[in-house]
Amino acid sequence: MDALDVARWQFGVTTVYHFLFVPLTIGLSVLVAILQTMWHRTGNERYLKLTKFYGKLFLINFAMGVVTGIVQEFQFGMNWSDYSRFVGDIFGAPLAIEALVAFFLESTFIGLWIFGWDRLPKRAHLASIWAAAIGTNLSAYFILAANSFMQNPVGYRINPDSGRAELTDFPAVLTNKVALITFPHTLAGSFLVAGSLIVAVGLWHVIRNRDSADTGAYRFATKFGSWVVLVASAAVLFTGDIQGKIMTDVQPMKMAAAEGLYTTESPASFSVLTIGSLDGSREVFALKIPYLLSYLGTGDPHGTVHGIDDLQAQYATQYGAGSYTPIIPVTYWSFRFMIAFGMAAGAIALLVLWSQRKGRTPSSKWLLRAGLAMPVLPLLANSFGWIFTEMGRQPWIVFGEMLTRNGVSRSVSLAEVLTSFTAFTLIYATLAVIEVKLLLRYAKAGVPDVSEQPPTDDTDDAERPLAFAY
Repeated sequence: MDALDVARWQFGVTTVYHFLFVPLTIGLSVLVAILQTMWHRTGNERYLKLTKFYGKLFLINFAMGVVTGIVQEFQFGMNWSDYSRFVGDIFGAPLAIEALVAFFLESTFIGLWIFGWDRLPKRAHLASIWAAAIGTNLSAYFILAANSFMQNPVGYRINPDSGRAELTDFPAVLTNKVALITFPHTLAGSFLVAGSLIVAVGLWHVIRNRDSADTGAYRFATKFGSWVVLVASAAVLFTGDIQGKIMTDVQPMKMAAAEGLYTTESPASFSVLTIGSLDGSREVFALKIPYLLSYLGTGDPHGTVHGIDDLQAQYATQYGAGSYTPIIPVTYWSFRFMIAFGMAAGAIALLVLWSQRKGRTPSSKWLLRAGLAMPVLPLLANSFGWIFTEMGRQPWIVFGEMLTRNGVSRSVSLAEVLTSFTAFTLIYATLAVIEVKLLLRYAKAGVPDVSEQPPTDDTDDAERPLAFAY
């Protein structure tokens, strides 16, 4: 074990942990805005209760996401300084815009939304949550544009004197075809997570507190969240199909590694289950669906999908001697776990809707247990999706331009990386406990009482102290 190994583990752990909060923030910001819009248009108190209820869960998650996201910025300088020097001219541009524009937009208007209840005009207050939601989604796009450059470098040149990548076409970076499809795919996955949380919390209250005066609000929440999950599931499949074809075009090794395809095939079969050797170098047993991989990769049932062995030989000739094959068991199973957990969430959402048909009230303990598992399933799907995305690119940190081993900081020792890795892991474990406890506490508390009226005395509104609206 050396500093490179620990630096990779640290980046992987902190990134996956941070991304546990990101999809929920992205999806829930929009869904809370939709709920408030429904209240604004109808005046129905039920929607106001749900807005404040799920808005509180959104704010808890948003705060944790900000805290854990700060570490991501520091890691580039701490453990990956050679990478930062090589690609900083390009990678820094979308991240700077994300911080100066998107994050400023979302953080500013979230503040207005928190403290603006009964202070701002209703339309202005509604506009503030929509502005925050737009900022959150813009933030995601700029970050994905930066990551997409690592997958498919565009809009740059290599300076022969400095050896650095220099930006030549910023619009090309922002319109990278990988970014254009990764963004909607990520959004769909985010709504899958957010919808699942709404279902889980609503279903718990429907079953456990069936005599509550707010049962109607919870029943609506479970139906609303279930439909969000089903629509998001369809969007994930649609965008994932397009993403697979683009991946086959720009990163054929990643597609081959996802399927454990060692030899070039035309037509190629999709592997439902493949068992390989322990080192992942050969196939031992496989259960396959004919023609499906060719269609998924090329859009043609008889299309050619290049295999791992042929691509390894091609890359060795193109880039020099060495292994250009990712860890096959990791890419193969992470790809399947991503699909399986996402589909499971959609199936539970369908079951929840079925249980409430014709005004019925669900009561099954098994349904409750399945519903409570819903938020975890798409989170796992998102996490395995990113593990596949990043591990499938290996050994490249910037595909075709820089190997991961060449991006690590040369001045950082194994002891230093181990220290920071241990410290961050302990801090993140503590934050995880705090996050879960806060979410559970406020989720169990239920929707707030919104019947109280604002003060009617003659006190000047400007002299009233700011108060957290919940």
